[in-house]
Amino acid sequence: MPQSTPQPMPPKLAEIVAEFADAPRDVVLEMLLEFSDAVPPLPAHLTDRTGMEQVPECQTAFFLRAEVAPDRTVTTWFDCPPEAPTTRAFAGILAEGLAGASAEEVLGVPDDLYQRMGLAQAISPLRIRGGNAILARLKRQVREQLG
Repeated sequence: MPQSTPQPMPPKLAEIVAEFADAPRDVVLEMLLEFSDAVPPLPAHLTDRTGMEQVPECQTAFFLRAEVAPDRTVTTWFDCPPEAPTTRAFAGILAEGLAGASAEEVLGVPDDLYQRMGLAQAISPLRIRGGNAILARLKRQVREQLG
């Protein structure tokens, strides 16, 4: 069976990763705060979190859901309180960076995404672990829907 070529990261996510990686450390936290405001509100059918998965690795209540459409594009939803700006920032980065992405592109996002962004030097290892768990659960949901 031939090896499949890994899909590149979605272009918008790759752009965000590069912006963070190139930013001076003192600007990174500011950039994160901007992304914490980028989390779109939940649609009506998810406002009670039915069908959403909790990410217990996050220090705060964090819920997510990925849906793969018949054309294989992925829609993501995140629910995280405003009092958790770093965790909300992870959600905002993924919401913006994965908008319109294919299932293959989502699955191709590197597992060390937050380290590539240079966040390991700016925020606590516990928060990085939460971000990695968010990405892992998102990818798992996509894989399950693809069968």
